[in-house]
Amino acid sequence: MVRAYVLLTVEIGKVEKVIEEVKRISGVTKADAVTGPYDAIVHLEAADLGDLTRKILHDIHNIDGVIDTTTAIVVELEEE
Repeated sequence: MVRAYVLLTVEIGKVEKVIEEVKRISGVTKADAVTGPYDAIVHLEAADLGDLTRKILHDIHNIDGVIDTTTAIVVELEEE
């Protein structure tokens, strides 16, 4: 399984609508509107990197109001 945080830049006035639509996407475990340089942060789980890419490019990017995304893939750190 691959997990990632997807940071969204959203058109003014469309954040609430975008969050509602993002929450319907399979694999989204959390989606919140935030302050700062991004408008929303989404926690997304996928079977593999290909599945993650499809969810971002085909599902999230096609939501009306989404301008841009930045993806931070979660890495598992080994404990010493």
